Amino acid sequence: MKIRHLLTLNDFSRKEIDDILRQAAVMKKSPAGFRRALYGRTLAMLFAKPSTRTRVSFEIAMFQLGGHAVNLNFSEMQVSRGETIADTGRVLGRYADAIMARLHRHKHLEELAKSAGVPVINGLTDLCHPCQVLGDMLTIKENLGTLKGRKLVFLGDGSSNVCHSLINASSMLELDMFVSCPRRYQPKIKGSFKLVSNPKEAAKSADILYTDVWVSMGQERGKAMRIRALKQYQLNSSVLGQAKKRCIVMHCLPAHRNQEITSDIMDSNNSVIFQQAENRLHVQKAVLVKLLKN
Repeated sequence: MKIRHLLTLNDFSRKEIDDILRQAAVMKKSPAGFRRALYGRTLAMLFAKPSTRTRVSFEIAMFQLGGHAVNLNFSEMQVSRGETIADTGRVLGRYADAIMARLHRHKHLEELAKSAGVPVINGLTDLCHPCQVLGDMLTIKENLGTLKGRKLVFLGDGSSNVCHSLINASSMLELDMFVSCPRRYQPKIKGSFKLVSNPKEAAKSADILYTDVWVSMGQERGKAMRIRALKQYQLNSSVLGQAKKRCIVMHCLPAHRNQEITSDIMDSNNSVIFQQAENRLHVQKAVLVKLLKN
C-alpha cells in the first residue's frame, strides 16, 4: 500500500479534503465515538521550532483517539549534533506509526518523508501550514455554512506559510481569495488569488478577513523593516468596516495585539480566532485517522 503524507494540501484531492472536514465535524460533535480509533498507534512529534497549538492539539488528539504521541525537540536529539534529517526519519519510522514534524525548511520535510517509511504530517514549514488551514476551513463552514464563493481576504505578509496554504485551500475549495500586501511580500506560490495593494479596497464585501504575524520565527533580524513595510495592512476597525456585516475575523495565532490586528477587533463579535485554535484538534484527528487507518 502506498504511504500517504500531508506535506501540503495538494497531497489530498478536493474530495479527500471535503471528507476530512466532514469527519472532523463529526468528531467534534461526538468525540466519545472515536476513543479507540487509533488504539495502540504512535505518533512521533518532531520540533525544530517552538510550538503551543501544534504540539498540544496533536498530543491530545492522539490521546483522545486511543494512541500515544512522543514529543521530540531538536535540541535534545542527535540531529542537533549532525545526524541528518533523513537518518532521523529512517530511525523514527521504525519506532512510530507516523511522524508530525515542525521544521524550518520545507525541503527537510520532504527529505523526512522520503526516508521515514511511514506517513509524515506537516506541522509547519517555511512554505506552508496545511493543518492550520484545514482547521480554518472547518471554522469558516461552521460560521458561514459554505466555502464556495466566499470572499477571503488575507492582509499582511503574502509570502507567509499560512497565506500559501490558504491559497492552496481556496484554489481547491473555490473560495474567492484576495491578498493585500506590499510588492516585496507577495505570495511565492501559484494558485487562484487576486492581488490588491490597498487593504480597504481588498476588504470591500469580504466574508472573511484573515491576518498573521508580521515577523515570523526566524525573521527577527529584519523585524523593524518588516513592521514598517506592513504597517498599513493592520486589521482594524477601519478595514473591518469595509467588509460584510457578518464578516468573520481570523488569525492563526500567536498574535501580536495592536500590531497586525487591534485588540478590539481580535476580541470582537466578528472574531472566530479561538474557535480556529480549537478546530486544530478536530481536523488533526481526522487527518491522523485518514493516514493511519487507510
